[in-house]
Amino acid sequence: MNPRLAVFDCDGTLVDGQADVCDTMEQAFTLAGLPAPDRNEVRRTVGLSLSRAVTSLSPELDGGAADEVVELYKQAFFARRKEGLLYEPLYDGIAELLNSLHSQGWLLAVATGKSDRGLNACLANHGILDLFVSLQTADRHPSKPHPAMLEAALFEAGVTPGQAVMIGDTSFDMVMARDARVRAMGVAWGYHTPDELLEAGAEAIAANPVNLGELL
Repeated sequence: MNPRLAVFDCDGTLVDGQADVCDTMEQAFTLAGLPAPDRNEVRRTVGLSLSRAVTSLSPELDGGAADEVVELYKQAFFARRKEGLLYEPLYDGIAELLNSLHSQGWLLAVATGKSDRGLNACLANHGILDLFVSLQTADRHPSKPHPAMLEAALFEAGVTPGQAVMIGDTSFDMVMARDARVRAMGVAWGYHTPDELLEAGAEAIAANPVNLGELL
């Protein structure tokens, strides 16, 4: 059997971390003496690298001000994690789906706007870190939708684009997949609407993790 690789986004696809992201972004902007961004707009930037998300939320900021917000966000998020305040639950059915795919011989990977430290801590906390053969983050790649993360996952897994599928909840994931010549599968439980995902290139939208397993 040809190897098959399923590359998952993290926030909005595997875990629901929007409350922590929104709260921390508000804190970072406030500490920088800036108006807090709209929470719905913050939610829609989930999946981008942190620096790109901040620039997207406040394009009028100069480089120094944006860098300050980014650093304040990192410090605040790390403090929340250290104090045990982060709440990043797996979506219902995700653990079962990952274990089922793994047992069927699928290779699994993650491509996310999270940092290396944040992703490893999140996956380890849920006991699923060892299921993945490749972890790609914004620490080492340009922000989505640039295809670099997905291309690196293909390389590390030893598969061709035709042997892989990208699974995510945002248009950034779908465009990244298209540019890497990889199939794109959207999920309906994340941060962009199904219509947006289809318009960006998703071949199908999974209603829930069980449905996603059926589609795969």
